[in-house]
Amino acid sequence: MSDAATHLYALTHWVAAIANGLAVSGVHDVVVCPGSRSTPLALAVARHPHLRVWMHLDERSAGFFALGMARSRSAPVAVLCTSGTAVANLLPAVVEANLARVPLLLLTADRPPELRDNGAPQTIDQIGIFGRNVRWFVDLPTPQMSLVPFLRATLGRAIGTARSAPAGPVHLNLPFREPLVPDRALLVSLLATPATPVQVAPARRMLGGTELATLATSLVEYRRGLIIAGPDCPPDLGSLVVTLAYRLRFPILADPLSGVRYGPHVDELVLGAYDAFLRDERFAAAYAPEVVLRFGAMPTSKPVLLYLQRHPQARQIVIDGGAGWRDPTSLAVEHLPVDEHWFCVALADALASSQREGPTLWLRAWLTAERLARETMAEHLLAQPAISEPGLFARLGEWLPAGTTLFVGNSMPVRDCDSFLGPRALPLAVLGNRGANGIDGLVSTGLGLAAGGATPLVMVLGDLSLLHDTNGLIAARLHQLNATILLINNDGGGIFSFLPQASETDQFELLFGTPHGIDFAPLAALHGARYTLATDWSAAQAALQTSLAGGLHLIEIRTRRDQNVADHRAIWPLVSAALERAGLVERRPE
Repeated sequence: MSDAATHLYALTHWVAAIANGLAVSGVHDVVVCPGSRSTPLALAVARHPHLRVWMHLDERSAGFFALGMARSRSAPVAVLCTSGTAVANLLPAVVEANLARVPLLLLTADRPPELRDNGAPQTIDQIGIFGRNVRWFVDLPTPQMSLVPFLRATLGRAIGTARSAPAGPVHLNLPFREPLVPDRALLVSLLATPATPVQVAPARRMLGGTELATLATSLVEYRRGLIIAGPDCPPDLGSLVVTLAYRLRFPILADPLSGVRYGPHVDELVLGAYDAFLRDERFAAAYAPEVVLRFGAMPTSKPVLLYLQRHPQARQIVIDGGAGWRDPTSLAVEHLPVDEHWFCVALADALASSQREGPTLWLRAWLTAERLARETMAEHLLAQPAISEPGLFARLGEWLPAGTTLFVGNSMPVRDCDSFLGPRALPLAVLGNRGANGIDGLVSTGLGLAAGGATPLVMVLGDLSLLHDTNGLIAARLHQLNATILLINNDGGGIFSFLPQASETDQFELLFGTPHGIDFAPLAALHGARYTLATDWSAAQAALQTSLAGGLHLIEIRTRRDQNVADHRAIWPLVSAALERAGLVERRPE
């Protein structure tokens, strides 16, 4: 066999082994970007009968699209791109996947060793390019028949690592020599041959019986406790946390991104207005916790963070099945790397014989504060006829049908969601990219959720977030995805108006406000989206209801940044006054 034939034979077996390995290991979606050096693997995954290719023109958007799909599927998704700066464009999505614990398999084509670091075109140093943002990295050898077993084992290990706790991205770098087109007949034959997967079974972390009993005994002694459910709790944790809360008679501060604030398990113990009443320093000071059980990442609400920092003497216990370190306060005294589902069930069972009867004074205070804050905010916001950013989220709870996936953008949308979209028993999945809290890739992440089966999907994004990822809209038409974008357009960076920089009036608009004056109607037309400019609440609601029937919709709501600050600052004194009237806090001196 000639050298060329030997190369082609090995190349074909190599890419067939990767494609087969993906399919049998449960990776059925491959997001592919066009390129030459990735040709052999692109052809293999495209021709595999059990793999679906999702084409993307932009690698940055492709990475976030894969991230959204992996979150929706709760399974790893592969991303394939060519060599060079194409690889570098995946970094923002890799960073988010790392921090948000989303399983991605990064398959990056590369030049062979003899073409690296010597001026070959479209060649950069891809070795360890993602640094510590990936769970594992391997620079694979060029295709060789003798190493196919090693390739299969490496792929199995990579997929197992990506999905094992803590889940995250894994990077396999794949150098290919020319010619790059595999033998078609041989490839089809190999892809039709059943493959044996190399599997890595995930382990479930648990406490020993003695440790669990000791913890249960100690928790019974506390009367003033909280359960905090932060973003990215494991799926289906809500009902288990509520059962545990009833055993302890502790309220649950449920972040909107936790999966605990919404669903049939929701009752009075699930609180969502804490961001409002914890802003009152009198309440935050008077109601000091003895113990706090924390699930998920640190909550979105800054008042919660400040509340925990105010009471460093509280016993903070972080339960994290991913065995990470989610404690920016540096105040937690115990970190339990145990499976959250197991923990809630086991601890609730251990506490069954000592369950407290009826609400304690501590619990009554929190439940009353929750009720008053929600009633006060609803009465104020729902009575206002003018469009406002807080008012939108106060209404979404009624507007969105059961089963909706709501994807909220960073900066103001996620904060307003936290403050004003209260708990409800109807199913609602609220998601966001809170790993790195960036505004890049939000459109693509949302569309990836839709591609993964999230329907109906509604995104609430700011104008800068949409502009940052307009390329992501290409995927909606390319893959016929249904999605609604509720665009809050305040002509710039709204969150900066709440920050100390707002006092720098001579340079504020240039450096932080960043007005752009963009007309979004042509952008919608460019991507085949139905556009609506909603100038009142009835128009916004009607456009939203119409959009849920399918297609791509862009509903624009225009606000003013200065008015938005005033709208927010008008609410908090009303909540404080309600707390005063109920006797939860002392009246301020006249």
